[in-house]
Amino acid sequence: MSRNPWLVLVALVLGQVMTLLDTTVVNVAIPTLARDLDASLDSVLWVINSYVLAFAVLLVTGGRLGDLFGQRRMFVSGVSLFTVASLLCGLAQTADQLIWARVAQGIGAALLVPQTLSLLTRVFPEDKRGAAFGVWGAVGGLGAAIGPTVGGLLVDSLGWRWIFFLNIPLGIAAAVLGAAWLPGHDGGRRRRLDLLGTVLLTTGLFLLTYGLIEGERHAWGGLIPVVLLGGVLVLGLFVLVERGRQDREPLLPFVILRDRNFTLMAVVVAALPLGLGAMLFLTLLHLQSVAGMSARDAGLTVALAPLISAVVAPKSGSAIDRYGGKPVLLAGLALFAAGIAGIAFAVRADGVWWHLVPGLVLLGLGMGVGGSPAAIIAMRDIGQEVSGAASGLFNTTRLCGSLLGSAAVGAVLQARLSVEGLDAGLLQNVVPQEFREGFADALRFSYLLPVAALAAGVLLTLGVRRVAVGAKGE
Repeated sequence: MSRNPWLVLVALVLGQVMTLLDTTVVNVAIPTLARDLDASLDSVLWVINSYVLAFAVLLVTGGRLGDLFGQRRMFVSGVSLFTVASLLCGLAQTADQLIWARVAQGIGAALLVPQTLSLLTRVFPEDKRGAAFGVWGAVGGLGAAIGPTVGGLLVDSLGWRWIFFLNIPLGIAAAVLGAAWLPGHDGGRRRRLDLLGTVLLTTGLFLLTYGLIEGERHAWGGLIPVVLLGGVLVLGLFVLVERGRQDREPLLPFVILRDRNFTLMAVVVAALPLGLGAMLFLTLLHLQSVAGMSARDAGLTVALAPLISAVVAPKSGSAIDRYGGKPVLLAGLALFAAGIAGIAFAVRADGVWWHLVPGLVLLGLGMGVGGSPAAIIAMRDIGQEVSGAASGLFNTTRLCGSLLGSAAVGAVLQARLSVEGLDAGLLQNVVPQEFREGFADALRFSYLLPVAALAAGVLLTLGVRRVAVGAKGE
């Protein structure tokens, strides 16, 4: 057991914020990267996608490695790999070098991220968990949401390489604190990794994630449906194989899925990044292509929501300790949905940025209140021996929600524009005045998707099992 759980939290938050920041920080540097590395747009897009792909497909495996060989060891190894890979990213001279360094970043992230939930659950007593998860959720959400803003400032002032060099001092601090303060692995018999399960799960998630990433670019045609179906079939085979290995250290212990609260939260947690990803996609598109704002000003406008979230989230942790996770999560999801609905209402052809402020404020409150309860509810009754696998699965569904958000809302927007007879290609620049009302209507309609996803999250959360009266928790 660590001597000071709050130092454990600092180490885990430093590691977590690096990985989440790097899911969004590169987006704003795409034009500069393409020009500086003399690369095609497709190559530069894979600078973003290669990281997300490696991250997503290895999260469950990374979590299980923590169960088998020690969460401190996996966290420090993941942080170290991520830090070295960040240095290589900053030193890259070609697009291919940068892509492979981003793959290494993704592997490092997959090793370290699953350990955070299980270690927080392990080192904090139940009556302090809400506050700890509140800080964890606030910093993590802030890191992901302000990525485009931070990236824009660094690219404009120091150059694109500094979006990667920024990780080096953070990584060194996280590795040193992690090695010094994280609790060690309980000894015991020699453990084995489920190699067949690892191959099947990695292949299935690779196909599914690749299909989601590339689907919109191929208009969801060609081989994309085959790739997605192949991913589903391989994951089905994985489940069958794991069913026969439950008494032999499986990669995915089914005892995790038998916990109703965990299973519900593993689905609900996908709604939050889905809503955020869809909101960022639609709102930034509106501000730049319809309202005519610069990328920097648009990024600063939407940054209001994560800033409010960062202030609210630690306070929501105290509410979780007092009232339990279920009512706090319900409030967060409701505020989140109301915020997106408010933003949609403000999207008009003649709208200006401050019309979005009420919706962004509600959204920030929802992010802050709802960012951490799902993790607390999910991990509350999970045994320590399988907590890494549970954390890996939980984070996988969360990342898939983020991928689905932009992909699904992009498909809805394209379909709506087609119905209204509008050319989606006009969104690449500021839309001509005579078409702005039609584009605003299509964008406003597309916001219904994240609102519906969050409403479904509310319904699923109602099914969470509450603990006995007088006990802390749900």
